[in-house]
Formats: sequence, structure tokens, C-alpha cells
Amino acid sequence: MTYPVRYELIKTCKQSGARLGRLHTPHGVIDTPVFMPVGTQATVKTMSPEELIEMDAQIILSNTYHLFLRPGHEIIREAGGLHTFMNWQRPILTDSGGFQVFSLSDLRKISEEGVTFRSHLNGDKLFLSPEKATEIQNALGSDIIMAFDECPPYPADESYVKQSLERTTRWAERCLQAHARPHDQALFAIVQGGMYEKLRKQSALELTSMDFPGYAIGGLSVGEPKQLMYEMLEATMPYLPADKPRYLMGVGSPDALIEGSIRGVDMFDCVLPTRIARNGTTMTSQGRVVVRNAKYIRDFGPLDPECDCYTCRNYSRAYLRHLIKADETFGIRLTTYHNLYFLINLMRRVRQAIMEDRLLDFRDEFFEKYGMHANESGF
Repeated sequence: MTYPVRYELIKTCKQSGARLGRLHTPHGVIDTPVFMPVGTQATVKTMSPEELIEMDAQIILSNTYHLFLRPGHEIIREAGGLHTFMNWQRPILTDSGGFQVFSLSDLRKISEEGVTFRSHLNGDKLFLSPEKATEIQNALGSDIIMAFDECPPYPADESYVKQSLERTTRWAERCLQAHARPHDQALFAIVQGGMYEKLRKQSALELTSMDFPGYAIGGLSVGEPKQLMYEMLEATMPYLPADKPRYLMGVGSPDALIEGSIRGVDMFDCVLPTRIARNGTTMTSQGRVVVRNAKYIRDFGPLDPECDCYTCRNYSRAYLRHLIKADETFGIRLTTYHNLYFLINLMRRVRQAIMEDRLLDFRDEFFEKYGMHANESGF
């Protein structure tokens, strides 16, 4: 079968085993490993599409749950799809809404059919099923769409996680059957299994037997220690096809991007860089800088002297602190721009290190400079 999204392996790092690749999509080619900025409501908070292109964001992510609630997928379909609606002509990935539904644990009820929940906006009673989540994403027209899954909490007992992953498998099959646009939208399945190695293996084997064009690893970065997350990654990866993309959901701290790449991940996304930027927390080559802190009141140097982004080329820490303290939107725009640029540039450097067979050396050098040890993200 010819998929609308195809993975091309370019090189495997001899030192680490990490993969350098390309993802061919209907809206362009993506170099991997890649970090995907999150544009939950059809916008990456405070950023214009032109700014995202300027920093070379290759693909962005939007959220099915939020776009279902407002403006509604039918409005976006009428607009010509999400690419036209938000004026973004590069690739888009939409998640299924499952994580959002399950994170609203006091407002939802799970059945085999789907999930009944109340809108966090107005309390309306709503229903999402595998078929509905797929229908919404078909209307949005994103390049990569995700199967509707159940994301169990951490911690959770083994019997519950087993039942949950088996339901996720059944729901994945229903998503495949409901998918109306397999010619131009790639449907990825989501491996679950909590923190249990044998359940991760079971989930991966069940889903790969259905031959999806790509596979995500879900249910990680949900509160577990970093080392446990890496162990679950290592337990899962051998059972995912080498000729298809692998996507670690919800991960975006610098250490996890590097460690995930070492373990064979191709795609990452996270709200972390935009969320922390709103309170003045930034990622720099020397580690975390909370620019709102008083010690920067007379610091007229750049946010990160080693960064060449728009923010660092033009504005001082003292000015950024002033803007953040004064609740000026421009300050949030500048810290957001820097954080996104920092992670996009980090992944560019990771790709270069893979090409040069030195990703483990790169990791050690980065961590030492960043002032952290493995498994300590600093955020």
C-alpha cells in the first residue's frame, strides 16, 4: 500500500543508534528527528505563521478536542481545511483529542463506544468515539491524524492498564475503518501499556499487525520519573517497524529530546516551550533563565549569547524582564520565539551529530554546558 506519509531512513548513528531521516508528506518534506511546536487552537500561541517559517518550524500540531469545541470542524471544513483556515502551508499533525478528554477525569465517562464528557468551556454534554475523532480530523485535513486512544493515568495498576490498552487496540481498528481520506491523510496508531514492559510489547505487536503508516508512543511524560520513561521507550522500540516514523507524544524538554532521539524517536511535540515562556522562563545554552527575576534588572546582555534568534539579536535580558513584569504581550512573544527557536535549533544540531556519528558525545557536551545531569530537565 502507498501511504500519503512515507518515512525515508538516511543514516543510523554508529555511536548511538539514532535515526536521521525524512518524512515525505502532502505538504512538504520534514527532516527528522524533529520537534513540532504545538498550535492547540489552530495557532502557536503569540506566533505568526511567518515567524514559525522564519525559525524553520517544519511541522506544527493542532488539537482535535479544542477545534471540535470551537470553532467546530464543520466551520474549518467550509474554510477549506486547517491549512487554509490558519494560513499554514507546511505539514500539520492533529492529535485525536483522547488525552484532553481523559485529563478531564472528573467530567468524563468511558464506555466501549467512546467517551461522554462535559465541555470545559460551557459544561455541554458531548461524546467522542473513534469514529467521531476520525471524522473531525478528516474535516480538518491535517497531513497526519491520530487514532483515538485511552491514556491511562500514572500510576495505574496492571490489570486496568491491560484492559485500557486492549480497548485502545479495538478503537484503533475502528479508526482505520472510519478513515475517509487514507489517500491524503496518514492515520497513526498510539502504543499504550503504561509503565509495564510486557504491556508495551503487547500494544505494539497488536497495533503493528494492522499496518498503520506510523506509530506514536503515548502514555509517557505523564508524571513518571524520566528514567522510567526511557525504560518504557527502550521496551517499545524493538517492536515498531524500522521503515515507519516513530512519534513520542508530549515530550519537549531538551534532555528528553536528545535521549529520545538516541532511542530511535523521529518526532516530538510539547507545549513546554510556549507555556513556560509566558511566565518568563527560557531555555538557553547555559541552562534555564527565568528572565523575570530581579537579578536581570540591569543585565543589558542578550538572553543567550550563543543564540542568533530574533530575540537574542535585538533585545536584552533587562528589557525582557521589564516587558514580562509589565504584562506586555510583546515580552511573551519574544520569550516564546526564543524557546521555540532554541528547540528547533537543538534538533538541527542533533541531526548534524547523527550525521557525524557523534550523538552521545553531543549529549554529554550539551548536558555539561546546560548544567544538568541525564534525567534532570531543569524544568
